[in-house]
Amino acid sequence: MSEQYVTNSGPAGDWWRNAVVYQVYPRSFSDLNGDGVGDLAGVIDRLGYLELLGVDAIWLSPIMRSPMVDHGYDVSDPRDVDPLFGDLDDFDRLVAEAHDRDMKVTMDLVPNHTSDQHAWFSQALAAEPGSDERARYFFRDGLGDDGSQPPNNWTSVFGGPAWSRVTEPDGSLGQWYLHLFAPEQPDLDFTHPDVLDDLRTTMRFWLDRGVDGFRIDVSHGLAKPEGLPDMPDAVEILKHTDDDPRFNDPGVHAIHREIRSVSDEYPGTANVGEVWVSSNDAFADYVRPDELHLGFNFRLASADFAADRVKEAITESLAATTSVGAVPTWTLSNHDVPREVTRYAPDAAEQGLADGQALAVGALRARAMAMVELALPGTVFIYNGAELGLPDADLPDDVLVDPVWENSGHTDRGRDACRVPLPWEGAEPPFGFSSTADTWLPIPADWAGLTVEAQLEDIFSTLSLYRQALELRYVRPEFSGDTVEWYGAPDGCIAFRRPGGLICALNASAAPIPLPPGQVLLVSTPLENGLLPPNTAAWLV
Repeated sequence: MSEQYVTNSGPAGDWWRNAVVYQVYPRSFSDLNGDGVGDLAGVIDRLGYLELLGVDAIWLSPIMRSPMVDHGYDVSDPRDVDPLFGDLDDFDRLVAEAHDRDMKVTMDLVPNHTSDQHAWFSQALAAEPGSDERARYFFRDGLGDDGSQPPNNWTSVFGGPAWSRVTEPDGSLGQWYLHLFAPEQPDLDFTHPDVLDDLRTTMRFWLDRGVDGFRIDVSHGLAKPEGLPDMPDAVEILKHTDDDPRFNDPGVHAIHREIRSVSDEYPGTANVGEVWVSSNDAFADYVRPDELHLGFNFRLASADFAADRVKEAITESLAATTSVGAVPTWTLSNHDVPREVTRYAPDAAEQGLADGQALAVGALRARAMAMVELALPGTVFIYNGAELGLPDADLPDDVLVDPVWENSGHTDRGRDACRVPLPWEGAEPPFGFSSTADTWLPIPADWAGLTVEAQLEDIFSTLSLYRQALELRYVRPEFSGDTVEWYGAPDGCIAFRRPGGLICALNASAAPIPLPPGQVLLVSTPLENGLLPPNTAAWLV
């Protein structure tokens, strides 16, 4: 990395620079109290598993007090644990026990919006138009003679309009408020000093309890353009373009510098932002030396399983961070993105395959891509269940609970399929996740072969592959260096080399190929007569 940017990278020992971070979606990780929903006690109970897996840190999706309309991303009290998950004592014990195992703990921070049950929003509804209480949010008069039309044409990324009209204290229909997500998630206005002051207080509350950093939700949306101009076209959920006025306003960067200043009060902590932008220049702005330590770059998680697409995603991601001396991040899935096994599966009807056969191909490709991302320089985020090779679950309509399903008028099934609870042991649901079979989302019965218990006993399982790959990543010096050098490779394949000497080869073609020269460290699928099979990756030195 260029010396002029060393301020953002910090000391070589900063834990986040080359970490493997495991995303715990608490509702679906482990339920210890038997109510069908995962909890903090369940996370504590499974820390030994995460230590065995070999991760450096965990990222907890939201655990703060919430009515759970959006499963924790609608926060009513940002400085308390929701009773669904436990209490502050449970959180403190989790942090202490994770630290005892040399694992860092990061957690979701949700600064863009609150729950409509937050005290501030209740105060805003009770106050008059133009009041200071309403100025913390985006309350606006409607258009038209009677104010019956929304203030602009913005849509919610969950579906439907981004504005809801309120009933005024006198009983009349009155102003509208902005919510880029569900109506129960009103957006905050960071131009009001209370908003940033409260965020600082929240950060220090959790940092004082020992948390090692935050994943900052909707990092690219914290500032809104002056005048709230109309958007040119509707866009899909979480697929924002750089000219979308709802997101990526230049004013967001001053907010991130304020967030960074609080983190700098606590050496050794780090923030990663959810940054959905298109261009490298726009992304780089978020990871400048005085802003986010890390930014989620979703290019790899959005790329098809094709050599040119994967290479382009890697090249562009590295270009975005290298330009400002930042650390790249890699992920293949999360709680908002379809699981890689399903995403990489070929179209069954198009290929003349049964659904199970298509998923089997997707599983091979997911194993290969796990090795690709773990071979890259920077920080890797693993979504819980990826290490088990879980696909998206095929859920019936009547169990769907994601607000996207309702707000889209049942035209978008939402994200429930990738949020199903993990299978731990046994031959039938709930597979050790809970003592009740009535889990918040049903676990497919055909996941019996994907449980942690079954895969720990199988040296060829996806879980065993992850464990081997993580161990090699830590112990082998060949994984050193901040760049990749591309090799020539057959059509439909890629190969790159790290400065330390590691070579990673991916065969995304339909035929076996010769390996690059070197000693094989690990393959995602056994070689065929010395050749690298289709849908397979290999590490060599």
